[in-house]
Amino acid sequence: MITATPIPILSDNYAWLLRCTATGATAIVDPAEVAPVAAAIDAAGGRLDLILLTHHHGDHIAGTDDIRARYGAKVVGAKADAHRLPKLDQAVAAGDTVQLGACSAQVMETPGHTRGHISFYFADGGVLLPGDTLFSLGCGRLLEGNAAEMFTSLAQFAALPGDTLVCCGHEYTESNARFAVHADPANADLAAYAAQVKAKRAAGQFTLPSKLADELACNPFLRADTVAVLADLRSRKDKF
Repeated sequence: MITATPIPILSDNYAWLLRCTATGATAIVDPAEVAPVAAAIDAAGGRLDLILLTHHHGDHIAGTDDIRARYGAKVVGAKADAHRLPKLDQAVAAGDTVQLGACSAQVMETPGHTRGHISFYFADGGVLLPGDTLFSLGCGRLLEGNAAEMFTSLAQFAALPGDTLVCCGHEYTESNARFAVHADPANADLAAYAAQVKAKRAAGQFTLPSKLADELACNPFLRADTVAVLADLRSRKDKF
């Protein structure tokens, strides 16, 4: 089984420390800042087997080479984006699997935010690492992709079990909640969830991971039933 622990880095990013409970094998997802990531690895025993990269942006990959050098971990990332990622030991594409100890992750191609974006899903433990494609109560900006690509990517997530833990790349939930309530004011589940998020942040707590079932009930981007609806939501959110 996989466990996932958030590591706050930079101003509002999360790296994620993954551990296979059966073997003790560990991985870090998107280690953009060395000091807090290294501290978390050392506190967990100092073992690092893999570095998983979701996309090429500096606030997700900047610490990769330093962390690799320090722990001897293998780096896994998108084959399609290998030209703009740190050197990959395992270049992956949709349908591939990544082994971490006794657990394996399904690789999902999830463009929209960036062209070469990938996500990792560990069924044993129900952990989804969607990078910047999906946020709690939001989705990534369409920086390189388009609404149709994002719609398809989000549909892949929506098909996963409802108890899946959504381990996103940023603590954007409170600001996303403000737009979500504006866009879907009659959604009682969303209103209740937004209140919980506000209370957590006021107490200095993380809002992640979230549960996919809550996102399906509350996240307007996951609830969009057509590409046109998603495109309109994204355009409105960009100006909100």
